Amino acid sequence: MSERKVLNKYFPPNFDPSLIKRRKMPKDRQQVVRLMAPFSMRCTTCGEYIYKGKKFNARKETVEGEEYYGIKIFRFYIKCTQCSAEITFKTDPKNTDYVAEHGAARNFEPWREENPADEEDRLARLEEEENDPMAALESKALDSKREMDILDGLQELKSRNARIERAGKEGSEKFLDRVSSGLEVGDREVTRKLTEFEEQRKREEEEDEEEIRKVFGRAYMDGVPDIELEEGGGASSSEDDGEGPTTPRDGEDAAGPGPSSIAAAAAVSTASVKRKLEAVEPTPADLLSAASKSIVEKSFPMAPPKKKGKNNALANKLGIKLKGK
Repeated sequence: MSERKVLNKYFPPNFDPSLIKRRKMPKDRQQVVRLMAPFSMRCTTCGEYIYKGKKFNARKETVEGEEYYGIKIFRFYIKCTQCSAEITFKTDPKNTDYVAEHGAARNFEPWREENPADEEDRLARLEEEENDPMAALESKALDSKREMDILDGLQELKSRNARIERAGKEGSEKFLDRVSSGLEVGDREVTRKLTEFEEQRKREEEEDEEEIRKVFGRAYMDGVPDIELEEGGGASSSEDDGEGPTTPRDGEDAAGPGPSSIAAAAAVSTASVKRKLEAVEPTPADLLSAASKSIVEKSFPMAPPKKKGKNNALANKLGIKLKGK
């Protein structure tokens, strides 16, 4: 066992390598290799799908009679994972790929869908250019002309895009100016309408206050409010004992009645009777007239409350003697 780990092995003095017989190996000898499926395929026997990258123990052999510029082509044998049918594929050095040969069909791959005729034409043209310098010069001239045409088209597109961009900027500026001017006009209109609305609201509030003062106006004398009673009649009369100065109503000046009150007095022919309230607030019964008082007393007679008699029955039963008897 230690002999296999050494670097140098012992050879006897009489060793002759020419006397060793060489093994005869067949040219199409197969080797067992471990590989992964180079493409996704479908078994033609059972229909099982084999995805790309699945590992197999394959047999490899060299294809006899097929080469590509001196590069050998190899064939691989694998078995289907479902039915164990034999599947073969070989290398394709021309396209740096693999080709399904037997037992399976390669799945469709759109990126590999190319026209082989165009590829062959391109290869033939390259070979011709290599052999004919005049053809190479003509192809270069055609390529330069094509490039010039492409550059001219690009320059035209750039100029047109720049022109459109400038026109768009000018149009957008004009549009913004129109919008801003319209907004200014609209703001002025809105401000004017708001001012008119505020003025109208103030006028209505003043009219309402004037009407309230006319209907619910109250005067004050000696710190005690007077009740103003309006009765239908001609001229106004006062029931006060003495004619003294009266305090102005709300909103009137102390010097005298204003023009609004004069106009209201002229328009409405009413008699105002002022009565001074006492310091003590009267009861509702005092405010009624004599006739109303008699009607209320007849309808709701006020009987004096009955005195509760003392219940001594329970005390007698219990034998309790109450005090005060």
